[in-house]
Amino acid sequence: MPALLWFRRDLRLRDLPPLLRAAADSEDVLACFVLDPRLEASSGARRIQFLCDSLRQLRDDLDGRLLVTRGSAEDRIPALAKEIDAPSVHVSEDFSPYGRRRDSKVREALGDVPLVATGSPYLVSPGRVVKDGGEPYKVFTPFFGRWRDMGWRSPARSTVKSAKWVDPKQIGKGAQPVDIPDPGADIDLPAGEAAARKQWKKFLAKGLETYGDDRNTPGHDGTSRMSAHLHFGTIHPRTMAVDLDQRQAGARAYLRELAFRDFYAAVLHHWPRSAWWNWNRDFDAIEVDTGADAEKKFEAWKAGETGFPIVDAGMRQLRDTGYMHNRVRMIVASFLVKDLHLPWQWGARHFLDQLVDGDMASNQHGWQWSAGCGTDAAPYFRVFNPTRQAEKFDPSGNYVRRWVAELADAKDVTLTKGERPAGYPEPIVDHSAERTEALRRYQGIG
Repeated sequence: MPALLWFRRDLRLRDLPPLLRAAADSEDVLACFVLDPRLEASSGARRIQFLCDSLRQLRDDLDGRLLVTRGSAEDRIPALAKEIDAPSVHVSEDFSPYGRRRDSKVREALGDVPLVATGSPYLVSPGRVVKDGGEPYKVFTPFFGRWRDMGWRSPARSTVKSAKWVDPKQIGKGAQPVDIPDPGADIDLPAGEAAARKQWKKFLAKGLETYGDDRNTPGHDGTSRMSAHLHFGTIHPRTMAVDLDQRQAGARAYLRELAFRDFYAAVLHHWPRSAWWNWNRDFDAIEVDTGADAEKKFEAWKAGETGFPIVDAGMRQLRDTGYMHNRVRMIVASFLVKDLHLPWQWGARHFLDQLVDGDMASNQHGWQWSAGCGTDAAPYFRVFNPTRQAEKFDPSGNYVRRWVAELADAKDVTLTKGERPAGYPEPIVDHSAERTEALRRYQGIG
């Protein structure tokens, strides 16, 4: 009677607590993954590509002993548990609104077979970092202080040898195995546990020391590129945190980013409505543009044809690679909501469709930070000037030249001194005028 280990956002074998728990429950363990058509339909092709590439790596690490099946989890997991007479089903706990609803249905359908959740994808699980009275934090800084003081467990000592794995071929027809699909999407980041650990070691050796400064410079390869690996759990943040010496400024800056990831997951956990609605309900009254002209501007933004070089560079990087530098994400988000006056949800949905690392908690609340309607929101009067942002964070112009072909040979990529090259669009809005209009709208909701 093998235990069932159900992989979700934990596509690895090392530092995997539910693997150890499953192996403690039963001598044999069946590894499985459920391809849910609902999630396939709602996820961008690049995210699905990274998922499937990670699944192929996990299957190889298990010498083929990974059962992949398709359907709703509330149907497939109970059916598999019944097929193998499993004494228990083991998972990493999912705190997203969708994951909690799904797991509730699976628990009900399993009946007497327990769904055992051990660990989570976070350093500190959502719901644990709260005020003395039990209320959740609404502001990051005090959350960060308590989060850091609370600490986290050491990495779990799990490996492929931690269990005796069941070969899916030995299971009856009820297993309903399917091939791992290949969407054919182009992504610029290798997937899987081995790739995650290799990328992390590379960053530790070449990027961590100067991370505090370099992470804001899109023209320099100064970020870790670990966000997609963290989202799909090809590495756990515990594995990374043990390598961060807090006596170093770069390590402290990186740990703070991991804390932001936990903070946004906690916000979504406590306020699940904030996935698609303003966390600050006062902003429900904000005036936004809709209609044909708004749609036209939105399409220009998506295509990287706004006439603002740093904005267009970011949007073209996203279009071509499924990734965008974090500083530029803030610039293009501010431009969408405060220069074009479009709903932040439009941009958030497009990011989730395009990003390899698209994460509901981080993406939605990052957008709300830019829009001013979330926790720790940027003050409504903070409107990024895309030209000033480019001068400050891309002073060499290397980032813009790389992604905007029309400006590859331009001496002044901000276009404040030289002529606008032929074929590159004129600005679709006047930033100064739209900043004034944005302030008028924000002041009107008080």
